[in-house]
Amino acid sequence: MRILALKPIADPGGGAMKLVATFDLQLTDTVRLYGLRLLQTPDGRRIVYAAQAGSRRTATFSRELSEAITTAASIELEAATAHDISESAA
Repeated sequence: MRILALKPIADPGGGAMKLVATFDLQLTDTVRLYGLRLLQTPDGRRIVYAAQAGSRRTATFSRELSEAITTAASIELEAATAHDISESAA
């Protein structure tokens, strides 16, 4: 599993859960998922939601897989934002 692309979100919106990034994921050599969302809950936890087609989610994940995807996306987000901060400080 690896993150293919991740885009931090500058304006997280006004809902209870804040959108912090969107990303694409290569789950296996044969499965890729696009447009996943990394959200932050009011208590600070991060969770992942699959893209939607209309009002329906296009995929769901087991708790274990969801936690693994969330961890991978969070690591990628931290790396991306640390890189942006170091570039702006230079």
